[in-house]
Amino acid sequence: QVQLVESGGGLAQAGGSLRLSCAASGSIGSGNAMGWYRQAPGKQRELVAVTSGSTTNYGDSVKGRFTISRDNAKNTVLLQMNSLKPEDTAVYYCAARVVFQWYWGQGTQVTVSS
Repeated sequence: QVQLVESGGGLAQAGGSLRLSCAASGSIGSGNAMGWYRQAPGKQRELVAVTSGSTTNYGDSVKGRFTISRDNAKNTVLLQMNSLKPEDTAVYYCAARVVFQWYWGQGTQVTVSS
């Protein structure tokens, strides 16, 4: 069983920055996916950024503004969010896939004011 714990959410102004971190209770393995999704009120959960091995995928709306990084030795993943926009307001979830099973954190709120 993998447990994921997020931290770093909060309130930011448009144009500002926030950094999210996620720590996994067990080893995820560099070949398994680990990253971030988000869900805004009334909307479906969407990809923010996920990394697996040498591959990283970003959602179109965050490309060029957000950067994901991962420390496989520490089983952590970070999300640096720059140039924040009000539409980035959402609950951000850490996610990891191990042996075809997806695990999710409980989420951290990010609110961007205009």
